[in-house]
Amino acid sequence: MKGQRPLAAEQIGEGNIPHLKNLQSDYDHLAEQLDRRGVDAAAVLKKVSGFTVAIPSWGTGRGGTRFAKFPIAGEPTNIHEKLQDCAVIQQLCAITPRVSPHFPWDKVSDYVALREEADDLGLGFDAVNSNTFQDQPGQAHTYANGSLSSTDAGARALAVEHNIECIEIGRQIGSRDLTVWVGDGTNFPGQQDLGKQLDRYLDSAAQIYSALPDGWRMLLEHKMFEPAFYSTVISDWGSSILAAQELGPKAKCLVDLGHHAPNVNIEQIVARLHRFGKLGGFHFNDSKYGDDDLDSGSINPHQLFLVFNELIEAELEPRNGFDPAYMIDQSHNVTDPIESILSSAEAIAQCYTKALLVDRGALHEAQRTNDTMMAFQVLRRAYSVDVGPIIAMARVNAGGAYDPIGAYRQSEWRLRKAQERRSVGLGAGIV
Repeated sequence: MKGQRPLAAEQIGEGNIPHLKNLQSDYDHLAEQLDRRGVDAAAVLKKVSGFTVAIPSWGTGRGGTRFAKFPIAGEPTNIHEKLQDCAVIQQLCAITPRVSPHFPWDKVSDYVALREEADDLGLGFDAVNSNTFQDQPGQAHTYANGSLSSTDAGARALAVEHNIECIEIGRQIGSRDLTVWVGDGTNFPGQQDLGKQLDRYLDSAAQIYSALPDGWRMLLEHKMFEPAFYSTVISDWGSSILAAQELGPKAKCLVDLGHHAPNVNIEQIVARLHRFGKLGGFHFNDSKYGDDDLDSGSINPHQLFLVFNELIEAELEPRNGFDPAYMIDQSHNVTDPIESILSSAEAIAQCYTKALLVDRGALHEAQRTNDTMMAFQVLRRAYSVDVGPIIAMARVNAGGAYDPIGAYRQSEWRLRKAQERRSVGLGAGIV
């Protein structure tokens, strides 16, 4: 028996009532259109109803820029309040049933109780994330010169110990993935021996890998730059897959959609990682100039669609397995984080649904016969479909809101939390 949800289910249901007739009409019209294409709308609806993506615990609060952070009233100040906000998001959009926590930010004294608390809110836990990119109060060895790749053996040992601690926390809360991202690298030419730096990283990562329980995965996240602006130890998918291959079968590559050079063909990276059995998961966001962490689908939704097109191809040809971990990972500097996550969840679901509509037979035939224009048109035809009625129907059927952002605003959740929660202090940025 689940506990009390943050929002009243009756209120969400009542808010849906005025829209149900039009929703059914829109869905039936779309189903008729898809039927003429040989697509079973009910089958697509079933697939969409089973699609989920995790929420990052840190994403429920305001992010910041290099210069400042501008908090809003009512944002969460601890993991318990973060879980409440995540539960609100799940109630409204119905595709975000898991939370990805970050340690030591989300540290508590009783993780069994935390798991029960999440369960009462209708939530589970996704990948656990370690933090060796900033020093903690009283830390014996600094990460200023690196963590897993540091020249200081004490700092490396501390970083390994922290990651193993995260595995143990994850075991208690029901996770099965450890995401490892390090900010290690250099800011000046000659600062470090680039080869030996990677050697130290691999040696440290191997110690973490050896502590993984059965059924667990170690997700290696790469990042081209920031905070290391000259070189980063795991800077691209090539470095990531080489490290994962050396570590072993439990090590996979995590693709953050913002962590790439401009104009990089991310969908091809997806296909390559799957080909070699190293596709571990995704952090969804969007980017205009660099590692911007913008809301998913806000800049280039077509690219997101092409990524999902490759994911559908991978699912249909699983090779050594297909089980990617999906999570939203964004920085909300000027919006209400809950609204941004709701918007992103919608954009992600849209691109996934559009990819399901691709005529695979026609696409593969066009590819086989080198009919370039027809292959492109097959993708364009699927992308042009307004799949909103399918997504809304899946959401309403699951108890979510027809209009998630509208229902959220009507609930006045943020206003109520602003009166209950302590204020978050101003941030000075990272300059």
